[in-house]
Amino acid sequence: MGEHVIKLPDVGEGVAEAELVEWHVKVGDLVREDTLLAAVMTDKATVEIPSPVDGEITWLGAEIGDVVAVGSALIRLKVEGEGAAPADEKPAQAEAPAKVETKPETKPIAKPPAAPPKAAVEASPARAAAPTPARQASFGAPRAEGDKPLASPAIRLRAREAGIDLRQVRGTGPAGRIGHEDLDAFIARGPQAARAAGLQENHAVEDIKVIGLRRRIAEKMALSKSRIPHITYVEEVDVSALEDLRAALNKGKRADQPKLTMLPFLMRAMVKAIADQPGLNALFDDEAGIIHQHGGIHIGIAAQTPSGLVVPVVKHAEARDLWDCAAEVNRLADAAKAGTATRDELTGSTITITSLGALGGVVTTPVINYPEVAIIGVNKMMVRPVWDGAGFIPRKMMNLSSSFDHRVVDGWDAAVFVQRIKTLLETPAMIFVEG
Repeated sequence: MGEHVIKLPDVGEGVAEAELVEWHVKVGDLVREDTLLAAVMTDKATVEIPSPVDGEITWLGAEIGDVVAVGSALIRLKVEGEGAAPADEKPAQAEAPAKVETKPETKPIAKPPAAPPKAAVEASPARAAAPTPARQASFGAPRAEGDKPLASPAIRLRAREAGIDLRQVRGTGPAGRIGHEDLDAFIARGPQAARAAGLQENHAVEDIKVIGLRRRIAEKMALSKSRIPHITYVEEVDVSALEDLRAALNKGKRADQPKLTMLPFLMRAMVKAIADQPGLNALFDDEAGIIHQHGGIHIGIAAQTPSGLVVPVVKHAEARDLWDCAAEVNRLADAAKAGTATRDELTGSTITITSLGALGGVVTTPVINYPEVAIIGVNKMMVRPVWDGAGFIPRKMMNLSSSFDHRVVDGWDAAVFVQRIKTLLETPAMIFVEG
């Protein structure tokens, strides 16, 4: 038998390290060639690591959330033959068998113990009845979370007949044992306290390590909010005419054309508005004091996935028509949800759209995608009564909640930008007028 060492491979693009986000195996597992072993994340791209050989896992070199350098030993396997352990890894071979030796401990489970069954049965109550030193000293102390209440059968019968949950009763006997006097005192406090109504205090605390995409989102949001002074501008938009146009276009679309949502119309409106205010399509390098104003309009579309929030990017929206925008949004959204979006597809945005769809709420305060200077937020569409000068009529209304970097975008410029988008959406024919 030999040992095969799997190192963290070079995942490309000059990346020197990656975060371990998932183990697909554990020590003792038997794996075949091409079995997925682990997943690592670099930037926002996830890379899966398969096994190059058949073997048994003997050692895992990192925990979920650890950042591992490229070339570091990640997994050791026991394999047939001499294996593939590098010369400089040989000292670690002594460690692997030590971990493997723990496996035989599970084998005696299928065999009867050496001692007679009667002796084993008699030994069990003795061990259970013998309190630990800490318990002997804890007269009347609250039981630890999850401990079974200690009480005699008579006490348990009284509690069951009275509808009392013994986990709520404080025992004053040795090791917190509940006596008749404890049950009497609990009942004396009143029927509300005595009866188990199903409402109980929960003192559980679960520690959840922030790893992978969630950690990257947290870091990005903290960076954005700590360095960008946000100004948020909210405006309502009458999208009744746009919705009528959208329905008509979807009804007459070809089989090879995607279904139109609100987003392609908004993207085209943003392209026209940016033509008037190119300073909104920019990245601000606040350390160098330089605004990088881009000619190409690369619109990030914030998308919720099972792993968290990602922002796939529609590159060069200025060169795409309505249907092309819709098709690219669909393609990127599918790739993001499937976890197959590439690093290039998730980077390079110059301005972002964020939308929660039907859950969009009335108003939001979007966080700018650092280092961009603007983000357009789409809120929920609702039918509202609107005064037309003679009476109230039902109209399809939607709010745009947009945030801007107040260091480089004045409130007036932000308002002009949103008002331009509002005009285009309320008169959607203007979206198609060139010039």
